[in-house]
Amino acid sequence: MTTHTVSSSKKIFHNNESNNHEKTKILGFWVYLMSDCILFATLFATYFVLKDNVANGPSGKEIFEIPLVFLETIILLSSSMTCSIASFSIKKNNKIKTNIWLFITVILGIIFINIEISEFYSLICKNYGPDRSAFLSIFFTIVGTHGVHVISGIIWMIVIMIQIYFYGCDKINKIRLKLLSLFWYFLEIIWIFVFNVIYLLGIIK
Repeated sequence: MTTHTVSSSKKIFHNNESNNHEKTKILGFWVYLMSDCILFATLFATYFVLKDNVANGPSGKEIFEIPLVFLETIILLSSSMTCSIASFSIKKNNKIKTNIWLFITVILGIIFINIEISEFYSLICKNYGPDRSAFLSIFFTIVGTHGVHVISGIIWMIVIMIQIYFYGCDKINKIRLKLLSLFWYFLEIIWIFVFNVIYLLGIIK
């Protein structure tokens, strides 16, 4: 066997090993997302059980501000678009564009969280905190759990931006951003359920 053949065989082996490693990471992350789906499905099921238990507190119709929540929805949907552009940019090995669009995504995520925190603060100031009724308890739990996920995604995004700044658009960073994009799209889907199931149905009742 010639040296060239050995070298080619080693290259093929390493490429296959790298591809298998990437597939394993993506599969593992999908398993994590499925476990998160179960978490949110459980919370939504609990919400349907407790949503009419308002005790001496307000109902959703009395406290939900749909225009503000709609703004949150638009912001989160826009952040998914900017995240997609960042993913496209890293495939083109454009380090600067990738980080610019990730930065915009981070800003949109922070705005989303600030609106959510202001909503919670406003409700608590009116004595409509999670301890007021079972409905408010599960409402704060679902929206708050989603918010914690968004904060985690923002922190993850900042870390990836730093990695891209120092190491560029290498294969590892491409995989990291691919997984982050999946996570961010997942949060967008969950929020659409939150918006429709909790907010819109809440004011229709």
